[in-house]
Amino acid sequence: MKEENCSGISFFQKYLTVWVLICMLIGIIIGRFLPEAAEFLNRFEYAGVSVPMAVLIWLMIYPMMIKIDFQSIKNVSKNPKGLFVTWIVNWLIKPFTMYAIACLFFFVVFKKLISAELASEYLAGAVLLGAAPCTAMVFVWSTLTKGDPAYTVVQVATNDLIIMVAFVPIVKFLLRISSVSVPWDTLILSAVLFVAVPLAGGMLTRSAVIKKKGTGYFENVFINKFDGITTVSSF
Repeated sequence: MKEENCSGISFFQKYLTVWVLICMLIGIIIGRFLPEAAEFLNRFEYAGVSVPMAVLIWLMIYPMMIKIDFQSIKNVSKNPKGLFVTWIVNWLIKPFTMYAIACLFFFVVFKKLISAELASEYLAGAVLLGAAPCTAMVFVWSTLTKGDPAYTVVQVATNDLIIMVAFVPIVKFLLRISSVSVPWDTLILSAVLFVAVPLAGGMLTRSAVIKKKGTGYFENVFINKFDGITTVSSF
């Protein structure tokens, strides 16, 4: 990936935090005054996985997967310290701190405000989020901090490969010790749908476009076509 692809962000991306807060507020209002909307969407599920949510996550993740050049993994040994820090934080610290923080707020701080059943559901959601590094935000924060685009690609590529192996066991372990039951088929299906499928699709798309149009077209034209879709679907 060339540096100019990460040289700037749009107005929409710049104020991403503001849009997220607005969307959270809208979600709360809909949940409070239009609960039938959530009930309607809940009808579209398979093995406990929401189909509408899956579509939105694909739209968010797929363009990010296209940007990943897995050939960059061969450069891991050139500067391994940063990668070790990322791996340790993502897989040995973050899932467990997310679990601890979620337990603190859902079962202690807000104990009188929400039921135990609802707290368990929130905990399960927090664990699922905490155990999966957000590929899209890695690129965003790398851009904001003027990081090394090539090194960012290596970090994302290696973490996406680790997700395939580590995500399901970590989530299952954390949910088991909290007595929250999530079927194996739901976890495995989530890993396949939200990681394996977009990952394979991104790799195939990248390879096909570069082979047909060249690297210059891919990096300067093709990738940019998905920027708006990725940002909007992330909400």
